[in-house]
This record gives sequence, structure tokens and C-alpha cells, in this order.
Amino acid sequence: MIRLTRADLEALPNYVPGRSPADLARELGLTEAIKLASNEVPYGPLPGVVEAVTEAARQSHRYPDMGVLALRAALAERYGVAADRIATGCGSVGLAEALVRATCLPGDEVVFSWRSFEAYPIIAATSGATAVRVPNTAGHGHDLPAMAAAITDDTRLVLVCNPNNPTGTALRRAELGRFLDAVPTRVLVVIDEAYREFVTDEDVPDGLAFADRSNVVVLRTFSKAWGLAGLRMGFLVAQPEVASAIRKVITPFSSSLPAQAAALAALGQEDEVRRRCALVVSERERLLERVRKLVPDAPETQANFVWLPLADEAVPFAKACEAKGVIVRPFAGDGVRVTVGTPEENDAFVAVAETAL
Repeated sequence: MIRLTRADLEALPNYVPGRSPADLARELGLTEAIKLASNEVPYGPLPGVVEAVTEAARQSHRYPDMGVLALRAALAERYGVAADRIATGCGSVGLAEALVRATCLPGDEVVFSWRSFEAYPIIAATSGATAVRVPNTAGHGHDLPAMAAAITDDTRLVLVCNPNNPTGTALRRAELGRFLDAVPTRVLVVIDEAYREFVTDEDVPDGLAFADRSNVVVLRTFSKAWGLAGLRMGFLVAQPEVASAIRKVITPFSSSLPAQAAALAALGQEDEVRRRCALVVSERERLLERVRKLVPDAPETQANFVWLPLADEAVPFAKACEAKGVIVRPFAGDGVRVTVGTPEENDAFVAVAETAL
């Protein structure tokens, strides 16, 4: 039989999304199920977003602004950087994919901590690059000295997820600075800050503080704190020549009209975003305290989820939760990530976990 696709893709894992709560509810005969698997903020769209999307839909027979000029200008003003240093894409994951395409040829290496964001090895493999996975520390965080030591002459890109997904652990300012000093300037370092808005530890740095370095890129997304997970909008800040290269390799018109309009509307609701993030953080601390009574080695988290390092019990635990109508995200052999939901959703999860564990 003639093979029409790459043979190496057979060994590539599929990206696993959170299961649909509607499907699970139907399966179990419940009126509803609780989804705590995808790190979504549970409070609905921000004020003005639905109206902006509706208005944009009236122009859906037209192509969107390929340059995303209005949004880039608004982001430049908010974050205090020049617009030519900004590129947008289909969530931060779409931009990470573009960064690998823009830096790596087949055989080049991409270094990242593991376990970290599950899309990283998929992105590397589909670009023909070699994924170099550096094991997490015993505390479930990045081992930066080991990551620096893993860089070779073939390394083109290093991905640093801070806070880390799925463990929630975060790097501090001094250690990240030392790492960046140790990385050769010919290697691009991507600081993936999808969960930056939930950080409360003042010693966890804003990646933009390092963005003036020639080889640093900062990734952000509107999917989490800004509530636009279903519309897919992310952005990066880099040096102008890097941002320009990324804008060249991004799929044309991939930042849709509704997504651009929604992001602009969301940026006008910064006070509401802060209020919602404060609610998440408050629940995060309450949930972590209760989880640690069941899983004492659950690490500190600076994201909108908690990590249960259950090792081989991860998948059975997740199945036990689903059997009670609560969807969490297992990572086989490692642990379970549980999104911070509403107080009622978190209480429901803890009640199930107390039985399951």
C-alpha cells in the first residue's frame, strides 16, 4: 500500500482536548457535567465581546485585516512596545508553531522541559525538528541548569513555559535571568506566558522585562484570563526582525474578523479581567489547600489550575471523576491537571476526589 503521509507521524501523540461536558452528561444520564479540564475561565465572555463579534460577523464576507493593525496598535500601547515587535496568531500555540517553522530545519533541535505543554513535541515533530525533553525537577518545575546543558550546536529554539502547564509551577526572576545569560544568543528563547494574568508571586517575572534581549520572545494568549478560548487569538513580543519573520510564516488571514474584534473589545475590559482573575486566585488557594489534604505533594501553582502528581493513578483517578460527572485532564504516568472553576464546581470536584482517592 502506498503511504501518502509521513511515516513518523504514526508515533506522534494526538493533542488531547478536554472532553465535552454535554457528551459526558448524556452518557451518564445527567442534566449536566462539570468541565475542569481545559483551563478555561468560567465566567463567560467579557462585557462588549459578544456585541463586537456580532458586529464583525456582518462583514464576514470580507477578509480580515491581514496585518491586524488595529489590534497590534492597541497591544503596543497597553504593553509599552512598538507595534513592529508584535505578531498575532491562532492562540499562543499557533504562534509557537510558527516560531518553530521560522527557526528550524529538519534535524534542528527544540529544547523544552517535560512534562510541559503537550503541544510542544507535536509542534517540533511536525516541523521536522528534534524534540529534546529535559525532565522536570522533583518539585515539578523546569530544571533550568539541565536545560542549559542540553543546548547543542543544533539547538535553534528553547521553550520556557512560565507558569508551567500542566504543573502550575513558576520560575523566579533571578533563576530565569541566569538561564537567559547562559543561553547562546544564536538560540531563540520563547517564554510562554499563557497564564501570566494569574501570577500573584511578585518574584515571578513578567517576561516582557527580558524582551529587549535580541533572542527572547514572549508569548501571550487571549484564551485564558481574557475569556476568548473559542475565538483563538494570541500574540507575541519580539525584536522587530523576529516578529516580521513570524508574520511572514503565519497562515494568511488566520486572525479572523471576529477574533480581532473580540480581542479589541476585551482589552477595553481590563478592570473586569483583574476582578475575574482575583476570583480565580482566591479559589485556587482554597482548592489547593483542600487538594493537599488528599495529595500532600501537590505543588504550589501560579496558574488557574492545580496539579495532582498521581503518577500511574492519574488515568484511573480521572475516570473515577468522569463517572461522577466531573471532567479533569489526566497525563498518563504523571498526574492530573484540574482547572479552577466556580466555588460550586470546585466543591463538587473535591467531593469526588475524596471518594476516588
